[in-house]
Amino acid sequence: MDQPSRPTGLALVVIDMINTYDHEDAELLVPSAERVVPVLAELIGRAREADVPVVYANDNFGLWRSQHGELVDTALDRPHADLIEPIAPDDSSLFVLKARHSAFYETPLSYLLQQLGVGHLVLSGQVTEQCVLYSALDAHIRHLGVTVPKDAVASIHPHLEEAALEMMERNMGARITTAKEIDFAGPGPETPPSPT
Repeated sequence: MDQPSRPTGLALVVIDMINTYDHEDAELLVPSAERVVPVLAELIGRAREADVPVVYANDNFGLWRSQHGELVDTALDRPHADLIEPIAPDDSSLFVLKARHSAFYETPLSYLLQQLGVGHLVLSGQVTEQCVLYSALDAHIRHLGVTVPKDAVASIHPHLEEAALEMMERNMGARITTAKEIDFAGPGPETPPSPT
C-alpha cells in the first residue's frame, strides 16, 4: 500500500517577536533581541520575496479580546518599538495567537500548515530555550521538518539557549544553521522521516 505523500512546502514561523518587553526577564531578553532583529528582518524580507508564508505565532499578553493588529499597536506603543517596526507583520502575513509556550498548543497552526502544504518550518523568534524549543518539539511530533537559524532566535539565558539548540538538533532532527544559509528560493529541506 502506498504511503500518502508528505507536504513539501516551507514556512517561516516568527515566535513571540511582537512583544512589549515589560515582563519579567525582559532586561535579560532585550540585548539578545537587539542582535536578532536585523537578522530576522532580512530573513522575513527574503521569505516574502520568495512567496514563502510568514506565520507570526504570538502570545496575546493576556488580552483575550484583542486581534493581532491591536497586539502590534500595543507593542509599538511601548519603549522598545524599535524592536517591532523592522519585523512587523505586513498584509500578507499570517497570525496565530497562542496562550502557552508552543506555537501549536491549542492553536490552529497545524491545520493552517496542512492547508498551505507545508512540510518544513524555519523557526525564529524568542525565547530559544522556551517557546522555540517547545514549538520545535511539537513540530517534530507532527512529522514536520524543522530548521532553526541560530542567529535569528533570542534568549534570556545563553547557556540554556545552547542546550536547547543541541536538544533540537539531537533529539528532534532539527537543522541548526544561520539565517544566511537558508535558501527560500531553492528546493526546501527534506522533511525528516517519521519520529519513532
